[in-house]
Amino acid sequence: MNVIGLDSLVFGVEDFDDCVRALRDYGLRKVDRVMEGAEYAALDGTSIEVRRSGDAGLPEAIGRSPNIRETVYGVADAATLEQIGAELGKDRPVFLDGEGTLHSRDDSGIAIAFRVTRRRPFQATPVLTNVPGLPPQRPVNVVAASHDSEALPHSLSHVVYFVPDVAKAERFYVDRLGFRVVDRFTGVGPFLRPAGTFEHHTLFLIQAPAHMAGINHFTFHFSGPNELLKAGWRFADKGWKSFWGPGRHIFGSNYFWYFNSPFGGAFEFDADMDLHDDSWVPRETPANSVTSQIFLFDYRPLWSPNGDPH
Repeated sequence: MNVIGLDSLVFGVEDFDDCVRALRDYGLRKVDRVMEGAEYAALDGTSIEVRRSGDAGLPEAIGRSPNIRETVYGVADAATLEQIGAELGKDRPVFLDGEGTLHSRDDSGIAIAFRVTRRRPFQATPVLTNVPGLPPQRPVNVVAASHDSEALPHSLSHVVYFVPDVAKAERFYVDRLGFRVVDRFTGVGPFLRPAGTFEHHTLFLIQAPAHMAGINHFTFHFSGPNELLKAGWRFADKGWKSFWGPGRHIFGSNYFWYFNSPFGGAFEFDADMDLHDDSWVPRETPANSVTSQIFLFDYRPLWSPNGDPH
């Protein structure tokens, strides 16, 4: 099935204004705001929708609030949407809304939806790095560092769930929706990618007690490590609490930086993820501090050996 990746994540939250502030500070751009909620999007149109937890229009929660209430996947075309509807309709309720989005639930009870993707093309600035021993990528007199340059999220990258039965959850995505296991943390869960992308993972499943069911974290791609570090530092400077990173993962190779958030799970910054095709042989290793990252740093405020000029 030609599922491309995430189109949108829908949250039911307790502190609506704080969530909107987080999305804005992260660098997402406001799409629409009505009485029921707000939507903020990356450069390609992938987005986060935030609504108050008591909103009757939200799918029923599977766990504590705040939490993710629906994961919306983008698919390549109407034929894929029809194929998914026929497959899931064999054993569970499925309905198509007036906007052409197909809604159902996975085997963990998490609300999932599918629509012909609303991702749009955008003009990205190349990440040019000068490497000794290679011809220059960044031309002479073109500077790479500027306080004035933007660091904006490009695309919704991945979502991570806590699930009570990780083997059951994995079978659903692999057997029913055609996802592939790319790598696995032993005793924790698999990294999964749908057929329509080569990105290392769109979904990561983590075994957890039932009372923890729902969101672990979500993230958007930035253009590269420079923009990730700049955007993350900016986010921390606005008061959001960093708890892991910046660093670089081993599974996926993506640069990362994690922050606490008012969404019920962590907010991550992400850049430069590995790509894998169907010939890739999944790796498996225990999850620990050595296998989780290849290096790790801590945030600190700006500093100079000459002191603050102000």
